[in-house]
Amino acid sequence: MPARAVRAATLFAATALAAAALTGPAPQAAAAAPGTKDVTAVLFEWRFDSVARACTDALGPAGYGYVQVSPPQEHIQGPQWWTSYQPVSYKIAGRLGDRAAFKAMIDTCHAAGVKVVADSVINHMAAGDGVGTGGSSYTKYGYPGLYSGSDMDDCRTTISNYQDRANVQNCELVQLADLDTGEDYVRGRIAGYLNDLLSLGVDGLRIDAAKHMPAADLANIKSRLSNPSAYWKQEAIHGAGEAVSPSEYLGNGDVQEFRYARDLKRVFQNENLAYLKNFGEAWGYMPSAQAAVFVDNHDTERGGDTLNYKDGSAYTLASVFMLAWPYGSPDVHSGYEWSDKDAGPPNGGSVKACYADGWKCQHAWREISSMVAFRNAARGQAVTDWWDDGADRIAFGRGSKAYVAINHESAALTRTFQSSLPAGDYCDVQSGRTVKVNTAGQFTATLGAGTALALHAGARTCASGGTTPPAAVAGASFAVNATTALGQDIYVTGDRAELGGWNTAGALKLDPAAYPVWKLDVSLPAGTAFSYKYLRKDAAGNVTWESGANRTATVPASGQTVLNDTWRN
Repeated sequence: MPARAVRAATLFAATALAAAALTGPAPQAAAAAPGTKDVTAVLFEWRFDSVARACTDALGPAGYGYVQVSPPQEHIQGPQWWTSYQPVSYKIAGRLGDRAAFKAMIDTCHAAGVKVVADSVINHMAAGDGVGTGGSSYTKYGYPGLYSGSDMDDCRTTISNYQDRANVQNCELVQLADLDTGEDYVRGRIAGYLNDLLSLGVDGLRIDAAKHMPAADLANIKSRLSNPSAYWKQEAIHGAGEAVSPSEYLGNGDVQEFRYARDLKRVFQNENLAYLKNFGEAWGYMPSAQAAVFVDNHDTERGGDTLNYKDGSAYTLASVFMLAWPYGSPDVHSGYEWSDKDAGPPNGGSVKACYADGWKCQHAWREISSMVAFRNAARGQAVTDWWDDGADRIAFGRGSKAYVAINHESAALTRTFQSSLPAGDYCDVQSGRTVKVNTAGQFTATLGAGTALALHAGARTCASGGTTPPAAVAGASFAVNATTALGQDIYVTGDRAELGGWNTAGALKLDPAAYPVWKLDVSLPAGTAFSYKYLRKDAAGNVTWESGANRTATVPASGQTVLNDTWRN
């Protein structure tokens, strides 16, 4: 659900628009996502058919255990993303796809080895009057065939005091009609909706706005589920001094640990990475086995209280750290570019291709996707061999299974690292380069500014074959250090059709996630020699070429040629 500051602005606007979503002795839920693969890709506002393709093409091969999809229920109409969080019925009839598409997505993801979590809006119904995305007419407090005013909490004013439990859990979250979840009928209807999702094959549920419902009410609803052991992840935002604490919800399942993401932003932007040596429960967080963690989500990236894709290498390296560090179950947010915080998804949620039409596809960034297999390989291993320089360079192992180094400084780092890895060759899944570990567990490597290195037992060679990191396909991995002004982007083109054939209109846009380094992986046939050059385009389409002669490179017989360039003025 939108963070309070965002919701206050956006959902008031939505109201104006509308005027013209434990049985018996069962053990306590283990909050950490079950199984050996605990990383969730959160494909925010992706259509279900696009999610299905991502499960097959990217999530399954990378080793993601789960995909989380945006709320599937019918909601108010409108292009803004937050319309998905104003349900008008429990029909699966939102803008992201109908019931058949939802079921097909679940089946496809399961076939790819990926489980499905559905974001579930059960605290409230829509504000205002209108017709929903599935054709249902509604008024505020009147949702035909589902709820009427008697099913709502008696408080009909907006929450105003987070130090007052009754105000938080009985009044309206930014004017949204607040369901009385203490009422048996309401509990039954909510459980009916969640059971419908489970009947279609959903493996888990994210409970939106959990803090605005008493934990006992949620426990009762969960006890009515056909599978009360289904994975639960509850949104309960920590607020210092507030009346409702996230820890109250631990008995029901996983709870999202918002302090984790906020502290990562503070450390990566204003403090030293060396402080992360005991990150987790020692910082006052909830138990690791009951915490869901993230670098950003759809609310916090817009609200500014966490890092987001606009923060360049700090964002990327924080994601690398999260996936390497053994605390909680990680969510990898994957959304789209935005300048208007209310803007809905490009193409109505249809993802034709990653990195096109504004889709950021963070789940597929090499630096992030490669760390999913790292985490799976390191599962169950404690942190070992910690090293830091007292500032923003750190490294640590995960027993004999994995090792990561992070350079969050502005200059390159060359050193001999001490690991507990067995001797032999390893593929640095961050760069695609081979690293040799000696019999003492040592290796020497250079990390560029704002980059990381990651080795694990599941990637012993960078050559083609079963141990190749998914991103290391034949081709070229472009990386160019280039500063830009607002509205400018960096492109590459060259003498191959895959590079646009020297046509500036067909040039390939590089991704600024690690700004000022712009990156792009391009598939090219093994052994191909090619010429290329970088160019800058502004918002008006004006083109500026970098200076100097054409650059040249050759794709190796297997794997990628990794190009680390600097823009030539």
